[in-house]
Amino acid sequence: MRYSALAYRLPRPLRRHILHFEVEIEDAVAELARGLPERVRVLDAGAGEGRYARHFPLQRYCGVDLAVGDAAWDYSRLDAIADLAALPFRTGAFDAALSIVTIEHLREPASALAEMARVMAPGGRLLVAAPHEWEVHQAPHDYYRYTRYGMRYLLEKAGWEVREVRAAGGYFRLLARRLLNGLQFFSGGWRWVGFIPAAILLAPPALILPFLDFLDRERNFTVGYICTARKKPVQPQMNADEHR
Repeated sequence: MRYSALAYRLPRPLRRHILHFEVEIEDAVAELARGLPERVRVLDAGAGEGRYARHFPLQRYCGVDLAVGDAAWDYSRLDAIADLAALPFRTGAFDAALSIVTIEHLREPASALAEMARVMAPGGRLLVAAPHEWEVHQAPHDYYRYTRYGMRYLLEKAGWEVREVRAAGGYFRLLARRLLNGLQFFSGGWRWVGFIPAAILLAPPALILPFLDFLDRERNFTVGYICTARKKPVQPQMNADEHR
């Protein structure tokens, strides 16, 4: 899931309108960074090209990825190339972690979340962005999609205390996104001939539909979820006398 170069040039209100999930993720990462003290250790689990590193200039950012997702990406800025299910760090090494639209690419997501919990200090914060309804991407390394219930289950089982699992938009934002996705079928070769007619047909409703998103209160139709959690604190051991 990447912004196109054109998307970066759009005014932020328009980006939020048509690329709601991505902007919500950016906001969540920025909020995480603002809440962290200076010099704390931050793990970016599935960092890719390290696009979120810029949010953590005051912290000790560490980008980790297996570096197999996209052959066109530049993985040279990674701090470590590793399987997220077998992180090469000591227990309690980090104070916060983020994993952005990566969990769908992990063959063993439960093991990866447990490893993130292992390398996290007690009380450490976690931010995960997970897709719910999204096209296949970075094939063949694309394995799962998640519901809010599945994410909560996986996080809790891995030792995280879930704070929030929030849908990034509802049915009408999802529908708008799918209409814009349709433009990809009018690119390349002779198909460019149909791009402008397709854009005239698809773009207006795609721009109008997000205004109706308030109608979907349940948010059972969504592009994805933004999840926040904390590492569960270590429970003190009780000796035999305390049981009496």
